[in-house]
Amino acid sequence: MSQAQIGLIGLAVMGENLALNIEEKGFPIAVFNRTVSKVDDFLARNAGKQLVGCHSIPEFVQAIERPRRIIVMVKAGSAVDDQMALLRPHLEPGDMVIDAGNSFFPDTERRAKEYADQGLQFVGMGVSGGEEGARHGPSIMPGGSREAYAALEPVLTKIAAQVDDGPCVTYVGPGGAGHYVKMIHNGIEYGDMQLIAEAYDLLHRVGGLNTDELAAVFAEWNEGDLQSYLIEITAAIFTRKDPETGRPLVDVILDRAGQKGTGKWTSQNALDLGAAIPTINAAVEGRILSSFKAERAAASKLLTGPDAAALGVDRKRWVDQVRDALYAAKVCSYAQGMGLLRVASNEYGYGLDLAEMARIWKGGCIIRASLLDKISRAYRRNPELPNLLVDEEFREEINSRQGAWREVVAQAVRAGVPVLGLSGSLGYFDSYRTERLPANLIQAQRDFFGAHTYERVDREGSFHTEWSGE
Repeated sequence: MSQAQIGLIGLAVMGENLALNIEEKGFPIAVFNRTVSKVDDFLARNAGKQLVGCHSIPEFVQAIERPRRIIVMVKAGSAVDDQMALLRPHLEPGDMVIDAGNSFFPDTERRAKEYADQGLQFVGMGVSGGEEGARHGPSIMPGGSREAYAALEPVLTKIAAQVDDGPCVTYVGPGGAGHYVKMIHNGIEYGDMQLIAEAYDLLHRVGGLNTDELAAVFAEWNEGDLQSYLIEITAAIFTRKDPETGRPLVDVILDRAGQKGTGKWTSQNALDLGAAIPTINAAVEGRILSSFKAERAAASKLLTGPDAAALGVDRKRWVDQVRDALYAAKVCSYAQGMGLLRVASNEYGYGLDLAEMARIWKGGCIIRASLLDKISRAYRRNPELPNLLVDEEFREEINSRQGAWREVVAQAVRAGVPVLGLSGSLGYFDSYRTERLPANLIQAQRDFFGAHTYERVDREGSFHTEWSGE
């Protein structure tokens, strides 16, 4: 066999599937794993494929044609630096390393500078889609130099998910732009999952729908404006029974959600940049609150609240109202994520094309949805769009749904059902559409106790009042 055209380090599930995707698209690939028995096992399970198994870093590097393109798929953090330290002595000027894990974007910025100083290329590449996406076509978000992307483009355009307007990959921007965009993708994913979970809770606890009815509702929603991967799998989840108890599997799963950090990073970064993302923040906080299972169980016996089932809603009308509320809240969540991308692009000099970011999320990734077509169109109509909510298409949709949205949030409050995401989105919407917020009082308070000054509505300049004087 001729030399491999590309290499991959890290044969966990995502790495294996991505390697098979690359090989299947016509690119012989060298593979290496720190536990070398995984290499032999991988080759044994995939006999006859254009795979070059390697048992050491020197052997691996020598198996790849120059200039080398090496994908690293290991756990984010120190593991990436450890792998780079082992790999770097064997690389030559012009070689390229692609970090395809979920690295924090400042780490990618640092690594890119370190590699550039040694005449090497470094690419931070977000990959979304889970096991299925990695194997059959993910959404890919590569950041780094344009030269590096040009060298990778023939491979990436073949292995990415394919949609009606092209492969779900594009050059994102310099430095850590690729991992930054993947981080925001994951933040939007957090918001989306929280909103769907709240819709389920309201349909079940207030509307009284059982899992069979929930499966039918979500399947129907997936045929309309809410069509998305997450809605699709939610419908499927409600059909699965637990083989041990015969109960719906969702009912025997402990209500404690995990997280790996990308949602938290999104919230922290938004605070650093001064961007408002209350729905995404609510999703992070919702997962944190879910982790206090023992405390919540104890508190439920001490703290009283209304009976959610006692509202007696009209079930058909309730399902329709929750659908409209979910759609409107999702638009707000996407508006927050896209708005954060816009702020970050200016702050970090990424030059992000927001229409393209939405387009490459249309296939392969976890947040793929029909809604992304509309988002892409909105930013093509106006690349300087300050917020999705003021786009002509979205403002009409939100205006027509806000009555149902408000009713759902109000009923949730009456029922004592927590809706951190739905109410966070509504608060964001109402704050954004309000010409005069009560921040004037906050500014007066700040001037009163700290002499922070304030601006006036009737003249330019900064002003201070001696509030405790005459």
